[in-house]
Amino acid sequence: GKQISTTVNTSKPEWLENLVINNSDFNKFELKNILNKVLFGECLEVMRKIPPEIADLVFVDPPYFLQLPPKKLLRWTGSQVNGVNESWDIFKDFADYDNFTIQYLTELQRVMKPKATIWIIGTYHNIHRIGKIMQDLGFWILNDVIWFKTNPMPNFLGVRFTNATETLIWAVKKFKNEEIKDYKRYN
Repeated sequence: GKQISTTVNTSKPEWLENLVINNSDFNKFELKNILNKVLFGECLEVMRKIPPEIADLVFVDPPYFLQLPPKKLLRWTGSQVNGVNESWDIFKDFADYDNFTIQYLTELQRVMKPKATIWIIGTYHNIHRIGKIMQDLGFWILNDVIWFKTNPMPNFLGVRFTNATETLIWAVKKFKNEEIKDYKRYN
């Protein structure tokens, strides 16, 4: 019979090694060390090490906190729906999720330049909470963009509309009253 190799190559290609910085490598990051690099680690720990006001644009794909019921959710075929069960998407309750959102948005404001913009994406599970928190923190929402998904999750139970969209919020870091006149350049 044929021999099957069970050896797995777990080494990273050299080009990737040169792009990745582990959070534990530094107590504080200097811009020259992180420019054009992928920073690997827990987001709040990593962001706290980044120098202030270095980002022109931020894109955030946060945990969606899908709030699946604790009981089994079954498809019409009888198979079970497996939601996200990773630690990064598990929150005790809405207050816990909101607290995490406040923390990462506050850190993002710190690393964003004064006129920097942010794009943040979510579904109906989380985007409205995030938008409210952004406004509370002083972000100025410029627009929302609807992403129409051509391959959404099927509506297994048939009890609601198919979730075929996600919303992106586009905002600027902060506007001071005297900066409102500059608003036209964003529209």
